[in-house]
Amino acid sequence: MPSIASLIPVSSGPCPRDVTGIQPRRVRAVNDSVRGESSAPKDLGALDSCDKHKNVGVEREARTSTLELAARKLPLPLRIAAFAALAGAPVAFAAGFDLPTKRTDLSDADLKRVADVTRPTADFSMAEQYEAMQAGATTSVDPVTEDSFSHISANIPFEEEQDFKLGNALFRKLWVSSPSSTQASDGLGPLFNARSCMSCHVNDGRGKPPEGGPSAVSMFLRLSRAARTPEEERAIASADILNFPDPVYGRQLQDLAVPGLAAEGRMAIRYDEETVRLGDGETVSLRRPHYAVTDLAYGPFDALTTISARVAPAMIGLGLIEAIPEADILGHADPDDADGDGISGKAAIVRDHRSREIALGRFGWKAQNATVRDQNADAFANDIGISTPDHPDAHGDCTKAEEKCLDMPTGVQKRLGEEEAPGPILDLVTFYSQNLAVPARRRASFPETLKGKRIFYETGCISCHVPKFVTRRDSPDKAQSFQLIWPYSDFLLHDMGDGLADGQQVGLASGREWRTPPLWGIGLTRTISGHSFFLHDGRARDLTEAILWHGGEAEKARNAFSALSRDDRAALITFLESL
Repeated sequence: MPSIASLIPVSSGPCPRDVTGIQPRRVRAVNDSVRGESSAPKDLGALDSCDKHKNVGVEREARTSTLELAARKLPLPLRIAAFAALAGAPVAFAAGFDLPTKRTDLSDADLKRVADVTRPTADFSMAEQYEAMQAGATTSVDPVTEDSFSHISANIPFEEEQDFKLGNALFRKLWVSSPSSTQASDGLGPLFNARSCMSCHVNDGRGKPPEGGPSAVSMFLRLSRAARTPEEERAIASADILNFPDPVYGRQLQDLAVPGLAAEGRMAIRYDEETVRLGDGETVSLRRPHYAVTDLAYGPFDALTTISARVAPAMIGLGLIEAIPEADILGHADPDDADGDGISGKAAIVRDHRSREIALGRFGWKAQNATVRDQNADAFANDIGISTPDHPDAHGDCTKAEEKCLDMPTGVQKRLGEEEAPGPILDLVTFYSQNLAVPARRRASFPETLKGKRIFYETGCISCHVPKFVTRRDSPDKAQSFQLIWPYSDFLLHDMGDGLADGQQVGLASGREWRTPPLWGIGLTRTISGHSFFLHDGRARDLTEAILWHGGEAEKARNAFSALSRDDRAALITFLESL
């Protein structure tokens, strides 16, 4: 078995000499056959090999033309996405922030090569090369089960498996209230939403609404208000703060508490059913949620506090997302809609929690975090009430108004460190989170899937759900270095219209804007999580409802979907279910 650096077709020309092959832990054939043919690679060839492969996505003569001329060969719905993918394209984003506009990890030849391989295909007669391996060499090819989101990246070196397994154990760890005889496990809360990471991300999958049950463990309410003063507005504009918490209840409503303390309150949801008529006369019922809080234990909310419901997202592919160069994401940004296509795409500008340096936000429903570590530290602090080096307050989200909460004992053990979850714990959970593998595609080369893929592209969905990226060659994690990946997201903020608006500003994201979520793994939601609820608050009960909720910048694509025949809509859903 050859060593693997990535799964990218290599262009003609001199063979690169900087081979960084990584022996996979296991690689087996992907069960994706049609009449004996497979869309999976036969040899899992390395990017930095000397093999020459046929590019089935774009005609060969495009290689000898400029990238711009090649893009003009594409159908109109694809041109903008193709131009945006050009390496080093000018970038417009929030004024005053200095972020890279061109990749610095590649030679000019490799920049052209990356632009070529990430250009959206115009050929839907067959699956693209390596398309089934949607996370490159990290892709898991294990049989599909409820644990398919919990596998280690397939090319992780054997010596790093121990860190992954330790991180997995800590991810599943149930924290207890203080004081406790299990001193390495106490410190829960005092106010909290869950006792472990796994409580929200069951099987490392996505959360869901409580659906009438007593618990909303994998769904919570964010609390915040907008800026009141010019000083607060400047703090948000400079990315020094995302928004401002409720003065009593903090940044998140905690519906659980340790013994002797009252929980803050409970989330209440009411749905109104709305009927939507599609172009062929078929009707679909959408449910519009209305959120409230009952049993508030510490008085009323501030008059300006807004509430926003969020479900826990799936955990797969996070390290690969982190390894996408900032310039390649920013290359798709068009905040002023300079090209007039109705799609803006705005970068989320945030600060790294530790360095406080300006960075590109790419994690969270509003892209409020720049790194996997930042996302994990926020979850420890707000969801579980556990302090880490990045959020050292052992009382979690308790505010000065919640005096009894601040009087509760903490789980800090000086012999173990200054926090309840010292640095090594956060490091291991972060490593685990970065290396959860994306499963291989199913039926990527089936005719119905390819038909749905063509419709997905032609209706304009890829304007936001950008199919492909190539990760950094100099990624700190060599397993994620220089991988061709298919997340189907631009990781930018988009105005999604009134229907999905929550009215809550998060940094530069307005109350109508959301980050484009990656789609890989979406077809396994029911298998992994036992449900089919989608969107940021789980209001959509299937993928059709999720699409029909799209508005704002996505309204044109939503209307195109609505106008399709029943068979074409089914084909598009089949494509999504293959991801």
